[in-house]
Amino acid sequence: MPGIDECLVEAMALPGARGAALVDWTSGLALGTIGESPVGDHETSAAEAAELARAAAEYESFTPSTPAASPADAATGAGPEGDDDGGAPVEDLIVTTRTGYHVLRFVTTNFDSSLFLHLWLDRTTGNLALARLRLRDLAERLVL
Repeated sequence: MPGIDECLVEAMALPGARGAALVDWTSGLALGTIGESPVGDHETSAAEAAELARAAAEYESFTPSTPAASPADAATGAGPEGDDDGGAPVEDLIVTTRTGYHVLRFVTTNFDSSLFLHLWLDRTTGNLALARLRLRDLAERLVL
């Protein structure tokens, strides 16, 4: 089971990987980074990606639709009966630019669960489908 550094090294082994980070979306801080940053500064990239992740995780539009669930239940992953399904309501976010892909994979933990893996892929050499599958695996195996 990989720790933060090992997880990021494994992410960088993906075809087309340019940079990766583990980010806390509540604070916008990067807990670990590797490779390049899309803006030249990992802290700025982490803060900007955290804004996007926070919006997806907190806005009702991006949560599973359950008629009886309140917005608070949707943000925490709880169902209409208050049962927690064990996962975040959003699994991945994918942002496509002219030159690359940004894949944000939410990490489910036993505590706060406000973490995500951010992988930046080159558009011409990256494989988006493979990146999603590998990030899911890394997020499940990550030891914090």
